[in-house]
Amino acid sequence: MERRNRLTAVQANSPDSPRWRVLIPSVAAMLAIANLQYAWTLFTTDLTRDFHARLDQVQWTLTFFIIAQTALFPINAYLVDRFGPRLIVTLAGVLVTVGWVGSGLVNSLPALYVVYAIGGIGAGGVYSACVGVAMKWFPDRRGLCVGVVAGSYGFGTALTTLPISYLIEHRGYRTAFIIFGAIQGVVVLAAAQFLRMPPVGWLPAGWEAIKAKVQRKVHQSTRDYAPTEMLRSGSFYLLYLMMSLVTASGLMLTAQLKPIGVTYGYDKYALFGGFTVLTLTLSLNQVLNGSARPFFGWVSDRIGRYDTMAIVFVMEAIAITLLTLVVARPFWFIVISALMFFAWGDIYSLFPAAIADIFGSKHATTNYGIQYTAKGVGSILAGPGAALLMAATNSWIPVFWAAVACNVIAAGLALLWLKPRVARLVREDHD
Repeated sequence: MERRNRLTAVQANSPDSPRWRVLIPSVAAMLAIANLQYAWTLFTTDLTRDFHARLDQVQWTLTFFIIAQTALFPINAYLVDRFGPRLIVTLAGVLVTVGWVGSGLVNSLPALYVVYAIGGIGAGGVYSACVGVAMKWFPDRRGLCVGVVAGSYGFGTALTTLPISYLIEHRGYRTAFIIFGAIQGVVVLAAAQFLRMPPVGWLPAGWEAIKAKVQRKVHQSTRDYAPTEMLRSGSFYLLYLMMSLVTASGLMLTAQLKPIGVTYGYDKYALFGGFTVLTLTLSLNQVLNGSARPFFGWVSDRIGRYDTMAIVFVMEAIAITLLTLVVARPFWFIVISALMFFAWGDIYSLFPAAIADIFGSKHATTNYGIQYTAKGVGSILAGPGAALLMAATNSWIPVFWAAVACNVIAAGLALLWLKPRVARLVREDHD
């Protein structure tokens, strides 16, 4: 349990508590794995040409990555709770390296599926550990701090879109995979050495006063639910359905953005400083996607998780609707895509915070690991599902409308069903 790496409760409650410094390596590790998901779209066109494959066949790679990341997420989360984040993230760093370096070496789609899925296992290990660190160290600022860590996963690709695009164009996609795969692995391995969980039973100084203030805005249970207890709760399945819907809508655009851009010639539409419409869009999307996570986490700490969910899901539906109207106009394609990713980024701070609020902190890493498998369900609709829908209709517009429907349904569930249900559950726990 990494006893030597854990602080005593006295140290952790002192004014010099290092809990803020624990966030720094968590952020670094999450930045390093962001490309595995968010830079994937940069490689799709070259992969279809090199492997003489259809787009939907290539997009199964991202689906297998996300399924591997999410299906094993509960196991990774349990191992983090059992052995601590340092060991798990160290091993995950090796798998992250294999994922991208291997992608630059393989010569067939099945082999690509395998190595990218291995990278997904590694990314899941990093993600579960780093989000778990934030959930457990910061019960008083859970939305904000989980958002900072999760936001790093969204923001990371904004730093690398241009160099990866340059390498793909001038040295080939294989070189880009190998070079950045090695860099990302080294960063994860280094960050892992500084990760730790708080001592068992640790709470921040002055927690009782802080808790009373927090609970005026955010419903937090007084019970710690074991995973088996959580799986017997209807609130969990409602959260799971909502996360599947909104994850699918965002991943539809994440996975398909370059093919959409190529359809409209945005990969060749030069702007300034080496940016095309497509590369500028990708960079802005990740900046806003990443910044949305701490921002909406902070908002949810103040107005409540479920009101925040309803607001941003409606924002996402509006943004996607606007995109259907302006997709053929370069300026508005950039602006509305960025707004859309800003509205979508919140889910990776709000859902883990909600899981910890409802089901307690003790098993929060494992419980969110189970919840996170909803992303795998969404990825099936988002990757090959969206590509097949486009192929069947010869248009991206039906894909956009499917994403709008997912968000509208999730917003209604959050406000009209989940919010009163959780309030009732928390009251029963207090009684």
